[in-house]
Amino acid sequence: MKATRTQTKGTQTAHDAQVLADFILFSQRSCILRLSGELSQDKISYPQFFLLAYLASEDCLSMSSIAKMMGHSTAASTGMVDKLQELGLTARTSAVSDRRKIMVRITKQGAELVERMRANIARDLADIMSNAPVDTEATIAPAASALSRSQRHLTLS
Repeated sequence: MKATRTQTKGTQTAHDAQVLADFILFSQRSCILRLSGELSQDKISYPQFFLLAYLASEDCLSMSSIAKMMGHSTAASTGMVDKLQELGLTARTSAVSDRRKIMVRITKQGAELVERMRANIARDLADIMSNAPVDTEATIAPAASALSRSQRHLTLS
């Protein structure tokens, strides 16, 4: 029996997903090792860095939004923001519409840290990709495009 176009596409998608999963597992280790060293110098945890990265893409966030996004209680999120504020990486302000509501924004120093880390990760990924087998390269390009579109969609929703 001849495979239909849908079956062939599904098989190719499954194969591409496996190739991409292997690439992510390999590259993640390299990127995380580098990130770990950089973050430990600045005394920042992974969750704190992920919060900074998210704040870098937003004007500001409420403490309740941060708690929800991070999957923490508001108290735990407050502690995280306290630490980042002590390091000069975030700043708090009162919301214009309700002065009781605390808003958090990333500082210039925090944004520079996130940008430096992103540049390091991009450099590491470019190095890994330049040495990747051809079938991996052919899978990564469309996957990167799809992930970029997905990230923009998640940011807008």
